[in-house]
Parts: sequence; structure tokens; C-alpha cells
Amino acid sequence: MKLSEKLALLADAAKYDASCSSSGGQKRDARASGGIGSNEGMGICHAYAPDGRCISLLKILLTNFCIYDCAYCINRRSSNVRRARFTVEEVVQLTMDFYRRNYIEGLFLSSGIIRSSDYTMEMLVEVARRLRQEERFGGYIHLKTIPDASPELLAAAGRWADRLSINVEMPTEGGLKALAPEKDQRDIRQAMGRMRLNIEEAKAEKKAPRFAPAGQSTQMIVGADDASDRDVLTTSGNLYSNYRLKRVYFSAFSPIPDASKALPLRPPPLVREHRLYQADWLMRFYGFDVAEIAPPDASGMLDLDIDPKLAWALRHREQFPVDLNTAPRETLLRVPGLGVTTVKKLLAMRRHRRVRYDDLVKLRVPMRKVAPFVATLDHRPHAEGETRALRAAASEPSRQADLFGH
Repeated sequence: MKLSEKLALLADAAKYDASCSSSGGQKRDARASGGIGSNEGMGICHAYAPDGRCISLLKILLTNFCIYDCAYCINRRSSNVRRARFTVEEVVQLTMDFYRRNYIEGLFLSSGIIRSSDYTMEMLVEVARRLRQEERFGGYIHLKTIPDASPELLAAAGRWADRLSINVEMPTEGGLKALAPEKDQRDIRQAMGRMRLNIEEAKAEKKAPRFAPAGQSTQMIVGADDASDRDVLTTSGNLYSNYRLKRVYFSAFSPIPDASKALPLRPPPLVREHRLYQADWLMRFYGFDVAEIAPPDASGMLDLDIDPKLAWALRHREQFPVDLNTAPRETLLRVPGLGVTTVKKLLAMRRHRRVRYDDLVKLRVPMRKVAPFVATLDHRPHAEGETRALRAAASEPSRQADLFGH
């Protein structure tokens, strides 16, 4: 098979992996020492940076052959798909060629499992080692690691890569056993624990070798089993607290060709994935916990019609309106439509004068969402107007910017 054919096949096969963010990578510029590549700037991922730049990386599988037969994976052993495999030399060549042409700023490399976990992991590590040592590549490298590979190989991966990730696959242990019985949740958690220790040790010891300076992330599939949103967020919260993950990514299950009968016939609505990301953001940056976002006395599913922050506020009308001139930061962050940046500006403004309604307008907050929940020096919501505003805010198409603010 020609290299171009392999690239088309294995780049397409990698599209199901969402965990390719690079925020938090250590600044490194190999050009200063005569090498090539740099990961300085906003980071490298398949996304848009805050300034609007589209940041690119080469995102491929080393191979889509696999010894495992996970029901949700298009590359599972029993799947009738065309197979291909790169050599280590080919991945290194492609990365450098694409970088020299200014097509990419880094590499995201994952793989199916061939022969054994150690055999596959050794090749992934060798790609990163050659790029760093032989090609003197200073760009971003993200390796998808294999949890049951040897600790020595996982440690080697951290020496060469900026970020490592291990997929937990499913939100619950029951879902993993049902759809991927050859995988063991204990192996996954143990590998994550070792990663956390290595990362923390490298940060604590200034003279210690660098180890995955951008941390570790993971991904779970949503909608392939009967796990509720509460189950997903509970698992997510545990992963953040126990393993200090940088990100937990959610990937909505998508029907695949020649699918297993164990899978649902239809995918979940894509807005479910979006609501989970919004809820995840609330847990990480806004002080919410799982029980507040997905109350235990409810179905365990997030409201698809309105964002989770607004849904919480509507369930707790007794806590509003919030006085923007006296409320603490933690309370301000719970106001629908007020984001971290806006709250910071309001707190700075309060040190010099009282906040008025027009100040919110000047800050360009979504007033139809914010006004019914706040009081200022010259504004207090009225019952009739409040009801109309709440209905209007709830019926608007959800936008992530409305939840997080600017």
C-alpha cells in the first residue's frame, strides 16, 4: 500500500478520538539550539484558539489492526474494515515533512493493539523518541497510551511526549464489561495513577527529567450503553479529583458499519454531548458538584432544551436575584450568563463604584439571560418581566458563550 493510501486510511480512522487538546504544554523552541519545531503560542489541537486561529496537528493511528474486539470500535478485531499499518520511520517522515511544509504544528498519535500492548507501546514511544532525539523536533507531541503496557514504557512515553492520554472507554465499569470485556478498569486506573505520580514528581523536583508537562487526559463514549448523565459526570468528577486530569472528553456514540448487536441502533442527540461539556465546565471552574447539576431525585439526565447553569438557577429561584454590588465571587459565578471573565471585571469595578444596569450592557453580557437573576443599583427584576425574560432565555438556541460569558 502506498504511503498516501495509508495516510488517508489511518487519518480517517483517528477521527473518533476526541482527546487531542494541547493546552498547558511546556513552552519549547528547538530552533534556538539549531533544531526544528516549536510549540510556543496558544497550543496545538484540532480546535480554534481564543484568538480565532485554527491550530493543526497530524492526527493518525499507527495502525487500525487490533487484537481487541470492543463492540463500539470500528477497528475491532471482528470489524470488516480495510486495514493498514505505518512503520515507525513512516510516521517520523510524515510528521517532519508536514511540519516543514507548515501544514502542522505537532503530532497526535494513537493506535490499535497489535501482537501485544507492550509491542505496540514500544513503537509509539520510539516514534516520539526519534522525533525528539534524531530529528530534534520541538513541536507538540500527544501520545495515546495503552494502560496494560509495562510501567517502564509508560514512563518512557512521558519523557518524550507533551501530553499522554489513556481512554477510560465507558462511563461505568458495567458498561466496559458489557461492551469491552477484554479490557479491565483496574488496569486503566492503575496506569492513570502511575502517570499522576510521575507528573507530580517531575514538577516537584526541578532537576528531574521532564514528564508529560501538559498532563494527562481521557475520553469516554456517551450513549453506547445506558449510563445516565449523572453517571458520566460522577465518573468525570472522580477522574479529575483522583488523577488530576487536564481534561475529560466526551464522545457521542456514532453507529458504525457492521455494528455489534449489543449497540443501540441510533446515536444519542449531539446536544447531549454539548450539555455534558457545559456541565463539566461548571464542575471545573464554577464550583458546582454533580448533585447540583444532575439532582439524584431526577432521571439523571441533563435538560437538553436549556443549559445546565440556567436549569440549576430555575430550580433554585429562592437564591435570586443576586445583588451584583455585594455578592461574593462564588455566588456571582452561579448567575446564568455571567462567566469567569465577566465576574472578574465586576469585582474590579466594585472597588471603585456601584454597579449599574448600563455597566452590564457595556460588558456585553447576554442581558435577557442575566437581568432576571440580578439586582444592581438601578435595577431589580419584576415578576411579570422576569417570567417573560426567563421564557425567552430558555427558548433561545443554546450557545456555549451564553453559559460561560465573556
